[in-house]
This record gives sequence, structure tokens and C-alpha cells, in this order.
Amino acid sequence: MTAERTRLVLVGAGLIARQHARVISELADRLELVAVVDPQPSKAKELAEQFGADVFSSLSEALAATDASVVVVCTPTGTHADIAIEALEAGRHVIIEKPAEVTVDRTDAIIAAQQAAGTLVTVISQHRFDPATELLVGAIERGELGRLTSGVASIDWWRGQSYYDSGDWRGTWALDGGGALMNQGVHTVDLLVAALGTPVEVFGYTGTLAHDRIEVEDVAAAVVKFESGAIGVLHGSTAVYPGLVARLQIHGDKGSAVIENDRLTYIHTTPAGEPVEEAFMGNTGKSTNQIDRHEFPADFFPEGGMSNAHKHQYLNFLAALEGAEPVRIGLRENRQAIAIITGVYESARTGLPVSLV
Repeated sequence: MTAERTRLVLVGAGLIARQHARVISELADRLELVAVVDPQPSKAKELAEQFGADVFSSLSEALAATDASVVVVCTPTGTHADIAIEALEAGRHVIIEKPAEVTVDRTDAIIAAQQAAGTLVTVISQHRFDPATELLVGAIERGELGRLTSGVASIDWWRGQSYYDSGDWRGTWALDGGGALMNQGVHTVDLLVAALGTPVEVFGYTGTLAHDRIEVEDVAAAVVKFESGAIGVLHGSTAVYPGLVARLQIHGDKGSAVIENDRLTYIHTTPAGEPVEEAFMGNTGKSTNQIDRHEFPADFFPEGGMSNAHKHQYLNFLAALEGAEPVRIGLRENRQAIAIITGVYESARTGLPVSLV
């Protein structure tokens, strides 16, 4: 007997919606896309036809016409709360493309709706499912990096003027919620939180230096204090021509690790309970690079390097629906990254550090 598939409504028919559609098609034995919602139905038609799904111009119409149990939100960030809350109040589970919303307050509104509904919500933070991230977090949890001292999160990307001109919502505070940090950098900020824990204060600067006709920043730099005492340095930019890498460095008094473009490029750990070798100065010789000790699934970066991490987050969500495991990345986890980013914006505006607690 074939198990019944989980039925979904996809809200939004833009670029990121197509990434979700790819994952849904790869999990067709467990997922069924029954509706695509977009205020411009013509945009949704092509995507819906791939799945034999119906097209609707509003979520309320789709919920009334289908028995879907999950709503996937792939619209501009500043619309996430309204859509997610409508879905939650209708008793549906929700998957939200990152970030959850443009402010902490609007994220908290979704949290309140989820608590009232008692259903599940996950926010796409797929890089927490990367093998590199899981290995790093595991080493931290085992104490193999010792006491964490600092971290560096850097997003060194380029987005041309044509990118910002491609949609009225891009580069706006109301719908994009921010620029290089909120839109492009939120994943790397999230990984900094995953490694270093709860952020408590931030001080930052922002600028718009390489683009026209946008309200938000294309470069930002900040310092973040964490509850543990660790200090993080954050750099995010879409003004790095021709575009370099997203990089995360995590440092402790017994080890360090570096992730570049989702791949672990360096790690040095000390087994918990073992002393480190005393050295007057450290070195970066090959003997300290333990990357060759770790093996990753060969199929995690198929199709010319495209990560399968979205799929792994969907699998976690399906397992949570079945009661087999908890949702690994919910609203509260994403809220911490949003708090850092909006704190940077507030600090840049006021010239003062911003408390996050």
C-alpha cells in the first residue's frame, strides 16, 4: 500500500520558488504540490503545469479549494508574516524561505501565531544541514575546539545593478528588509550563531557605495558579542567585484575551522580532555590541517556543485510531521540571525552599540 503524500501549496512563483519546486519534484514519492499562488497567475502557470497543480491568485482561495496541509512561503521577505500567519490560523504547517521576516517584531508575530495554532514551522536555513556545518558543530559540542574565542563571517559577493532593477521589491526596506546582510548574508550570519551561540550585542556600520536606486546597504561591517564571551566579526557586501566567497571562520583555544562556499576547507581539533601542545607562536603548516581525515557524502554536491541541503531540510520537516524528530531550524533560531542583522542597521543609524537581549 502506497503511503499518502504530504500535500503542499507554494506561495510565490519567482526564482527561489523554483528551487523549492526542484526539491518537491525530487521528493515526489512523499510530496505533492497541489497549488501555486501568485497575484499574477500567469507567472505561476508554467510552474504549476510541471506538477499538474492548480493556480490561484491568493492563499485564501488555495486553502479553500485544497486539502493541503503545508504552505511554502516564497514571496518577498516583507510579506512573509501576513502569509504565514494566515496559513497558521487555518491550521496549516509552514515552510518559510529565509529570512523569516524583515524585523524581530514581525518574526515574533509569526511565533505567536504558531504557538496559538500548535502546528510546525521551519525557516529555510539549509546550510545548517551541510556536512561541513554538521562536522563543525559536532566538534564544538564535543569540546574539540576548546573554549570558543572568536568567529569571522564574511560574504564577499557581487550583485549588478541589473539584479536590483529586476524587481520593484529588491533593495527596499519594506519588502527586502535590508541588503547585503539581510538578503544575501543571512545564511552566513545564521552559521555564526550556530557555532558561537546566543548574540548579546552588536555594533556596526553600513554603506551604499556601488549601486543606485536602492534604499538598503551594499556593504556592512560589524562586531558581535556573544553570551559566552566570544567575539564575532561580520562583513557582508554585494559590492565585491567580480564576486568572491562566503567564508566562516571559527576559532577556539584548542582548534579552528574554516568553511568556504559550504565546504570545509580547514579544521584543526584537539580531542576533548587532551592538552594542546604549548607553542610560542602558532603555524598554519599542513601538519595541522586535518581536513583529509573527514569524508563527506559524494552525492551532497551534485549537478555541478549545487547543494542538496534544501532537500535535507525538507526531509527533517517531513520527519517532524511524522513525529520522528524535532524541527531542527525553527523561528526562534532564525530570529537570532535577524536580531543581529537588524541590530547592525540600528547601530549604523544611531552610531551606538545595540543590545540584543
